[in-house]
Amino acid sequence: MKTKAAVLRGVGQDFEVTELDLDPPKAGEVLIRYVAAGLCHSDEHLRHGDIVPRFPIVGGHEGAGIIEEVGEGVTRMRPGDHVICSFLPVCGHCRWCSTGKSNLCDLGANLLVGCLADETFRFHGGGEDFGGMCMLGTFSERATISENSAIKVDPDLPMAAVALVSCGVTTGFGSAQHRAGVQPGDTVVVVGIGGVGINAVQGARIAGARYIVAVDPVEFKQKSALDLGATHAASSMAEATPLVTELTAGKMANSVILTPGVLYGDLLGPALTLTGKGGTCVATAVAPMTQTEASINLFELAMWQKEVKGVIFGAGNPRVDIPNLLFLYKSGQLKLDELITQTYRLDQINEGYEDMRQGRNIRGVIVA
Repeated sequence: MKTKAAVLRGVGQDFEVTELDLDPPKAGEVLIRYVAAGLCHSDEHLRHGDIVPRFPIVGGHEGAGIIEEVGEGVTRMRPGDHVICSFLPVCGHCRWCSTGKSNLCDLGANLLVGCLADETFRFHGGGEDFGGMCMLGTFSERATISENSAIKVDPDLPMAAVALVSCGVTTGFGSAQHRAGVQPGDTVVVVGIGGVGINAVQGARIAGARYIVAVDPVEFKQKSALDLGATHAASSMAEATPLVTELTAGKMANSVILTPGVLYGDLLGPALTLTGKGGTCVATAVAPMTQTEASINLFELAMWQKEVKGVIFGAGNPRVDIPNLLFLYKSGQLKLDELITQTYRLDQINEGYEDMRQGRNIRGVIVA
């Protein structure tokens, strides 16, 4: 089968839309026709070299679509089913899955290689094998993926909104509720209001936070955060510090969630200054793989009993969290349609990422 796909061939290059050959599904795999794919910053990290995958690779790890074919042994879905992809596959029985940490499932070992569980590839072209970002490759008309990467959803849900729950919504929401453990009455600071940060704001709001301070230099993103649940906004952590001091009578934030476009070590110190006694600083954003140093006040870390936590996929379980988030969406509590600033065709993918780089979008989505 032929499929048109947006591929990256190396660091610093733009996406190239080309035609590839696609293998049919093997045992435990499904063929999906993508209807919508989110333009997430993680794919931009590949282009900039913050994350170095195996090239060439079909981009995209947020997506929703319709199953067209299933391989041998697939029982959880059938042709015609509407599904959302999880950028983290879940086997359900490895050490991590069986101890409640399915976001660390061993099946994720090939996320940046892009091959499937048997360590072979499904995309091919010009005598080369192409990986799929996070074993998905949602910037393609079709893909063959593991059934462990797909969650069945109601067919009446709009695909463009559903696609965002693949990564950004779940990661941001879970960063607030699962990893930061936001409680009613808390003060929360979210640094960076993109596709992940805006959903950390929503997660904190739904958890009952008293104050939610959104930090971003772009006024459009500050306003978007205020529209979706933030109580205050600031252009920088330096500007937010006196504000949080005043709001909390000097106690500072219960949690600070770092969701900038790129996480650098010099952001951790100011974030911990905003974090109060016994508070939690959650590092959600992707840092360059070579970033190994951060400067923090170790005395305050210990004597004020602060915590620094990393997180992937919001510490969530795709098979539990994705249906729960879609329920919140259907009930009107979680806003998804409002996150979509603009939609694009697949051949406009570079334009979409330029809009993201310029701060014009909360989320851009490719629609078929």
